[in-house]
Amino acid sequence: MFENQQRDDVEAFMRSDVEFRRLYQLHQKLDSKVHDAEIGVLPIDDATLTGMKRQKLHAKSRLLQMWDGRYAQAG
Repeated sequence: MFENQQRDDVEAFMRSDVEFRRLYQLHQKLDSKVHDAEIGVLPIDDATLTGMKRQKLHAKSRLLQMWDGRYAQAG
């Protein structure tokens, strides 16, 4: 996520906004767990995996809103 953004910009936003940092870290954690579940390393049931994917998507949506809002104000 935010692969096309300057790493320094993302890190600066994480330092300046606690909520952005929390959501970013949550998204990274969920991304890793979902990946592990999909390749069979993390054994979880389908309902749990679906819930994790839903949480990950919600975190991503909120992060993108925050990112867009930050740069809309700066521009």
